[in-house]
Amino acid sequence: MATKKFFLQENDIPTAWYNVVADMKNKPLPALNPGTKEPLNAEDWYPLFAKELVHQELNRTDRWIDIPEEVIEHYKVWRPTPLVRATALEKALDTPAHIYFKNESISPVGSHKLNSAIPQAYYCKKEGLTNITTETGAGQWGAAMAYAAKAFALDLAVYMVKISYEQKPYRRSIMQTFGAQVVASPSMSTKAGKKILTDNPQYMGSLGTAISEAIELAMQTPNCKYVLGSVLNHVCLHQTVIGLEAEKQMEMAGEYPDVVIGCFGGGSNFSGISYPFLRHKLDGGKEIRVIASEPSSCPKLTRGVFQYDFGDEAGYTPLIPMYTLGHTFSPPHIHAGGLRYHGAGSIVSQLRKDGFIEAVDVKQLDAFKAAVIFAQTEGIIPAPESSHAIATAIAEAEQAKLEGKSKIILFNLSGHGLIDMAAYDGYFAGDLSNYDMTDADLAKSRDIIENVI
Repeated sequence: MATKKFFLQENDIPTAWYNVVADMKNKPLPALNPGTKEPLNAEDWYPLFAKELVHQELNRTDRWIDIPEEVIEHYKVWRPTPLVRATALEKALDTPAHIYFKNESISPVGSHKLNSAIPQAYYCKKEGLTNITTETGAGQWGAAMAYAAKAFALDLAVYMVKISYEQKPYRRSIMQTFGAQVVASPSMSTKAGKKILTDNPQYMGSLGTAISEAIELAMQTPNCKYVLGSVLNHVCLHQTVIGLEAEKQMEMAGEYPDVVIGCFGGGSNFSGISYPFLRHKLDGGKEIRVIASEPSSCPKLTRGVFQYDFGDEAGYTPLIPMYTLGHTFSPPHIHAGGLRYHGAGSIVSQLRKDGFIEAVDVKQLDAFKAAVIFAQTEGIIPAPESSHAIATAIAEAEQAKLEGKSKIILFNLSGHGLIDMAAYDGYFAGDLSNYDMTDADLAKSRDIIENVI
């Protein structure tokens, strides 16, 4: 059976982002001031983020938020992205399931991250800023933000988690190609970094550490704001272009997904593919399963606790209601660097708490096994992060085979792995391993957050 692809035209690019909070009966709890423990208002966020992004972050009533025309023009460089029915994968699995994937790997930087980087850079430029700072785990967000910063003539400093800085040198090169300054985190350039390295000189970093350093630099630099690649509401909002396009494409295919899957780090690509479909469950009772697929070595949704916690290691951020492993959690050095974050966004966390979404964890070797199967059947080498979603999609397809039932599966291919071949080398050489987190391992960081609020 030939591969089936479903293409949209430029005029099919969404003109508004979907704000799922407007449809949630139980709204996410508000972020709190760490000192007073009072809910934050817009003015409290202004020193950190561009004002329009703050308004999007706090918007709880508008279902649709218009996408600026200039952002849409930039989206046209790679959007709409294709929806593909993975017929070769279906055949290899001998499953009655129909498997579809949204191919976000075709963006200029090879991942979905550009969907939010472009509008964030746009709003920062519109506000008159000249500098921005950010963090990056695997480097995909840093690469996207570097591209967007150059497009809007902004100077960008990126704190890249040190283990990824060393594991993924070509992601660093991409950022530098677009003119960004890239610093391995933790570094000696900030108070937060110095303290962490003083306490643990061999520490290879985490997203929480990199966020602390990026925020500190932003607060100390004139005409500068901080931008974030996941977790927060406005980031997930921008990513809904993925699912909104996929809705139209599934209609073209004449099918509707029974299950929607996204890999899960902080929630950006998962939110992007799932929220537009989830709205039919929230407002019309549509039966659909939504699954977040996270690494077993960083299992915040499957084994974390729901409570207020900091979004960074040093405690610079507001307190966010989330499923968390604790802001001091130090994840193992898995190659899916974009998923090595201690917490989940407040929207996803509330949806998880209310039973609207499911979560599964995937071992590193299982993710790479699935990646190889996908590459050999569909011809695309996926990013290690995306491979978690692929592994879960394969598991769902195999379950359909066992039950002898048809099932429509949709997952997001959030990025390609062509700059992650060192990880594949390690897999083929047998140098990679699974990291089984014991309850004792997870308890170490959880004990610290007991006194957060």
